[in-house]
Amino acid sequence: MAFIKRLGYYLVGLSIGIIFLAIFFKKKSEETGVSFCYFPNCRTLKDIRSKPLSYSEEINQLILNKELDSIMIAAFLFDGDVDFSGSDTKSQPCKTYRIEGEVNEKEAVLTVRNCASKAVVEQITY
Repeated sequence: MAFIKRLGYYLVGLSIGIIFLAIFFKKKSEETGVSFCYFPNCRTLKDIRSKPLSYSEEINQLILNKELDSIMIAAFLFDGDVDFSGSDTKSQPCKTYRIEGEVNEKEAVLTVRNCASKAVVEQITY
């Protein structure tokens, strides 16, 4: 069998396999909600999102005054950037993270205390 013919069979089989894997993994990620977080920023935010959230008195007051809501906080926890140099990642039992993001098109920093069983949103600064 000529090399060109073998290469053609190889490429056809490879393309069918790639299409099959793309469909298989797309369905799996939609069903299970599996996401791949390899970078520290993504892993930290995913860990905070996986725990029950509670709010400090300052944040509760902002929520009652309708200056802030839980959707804005959720946006921080999905799209924010963790400032590791300004965070206290060595403290025990709870680590404190500073998450930078936007609220109402203004730059803001959210401070979150991440404990083993829950995450506490402590303050927001503009």
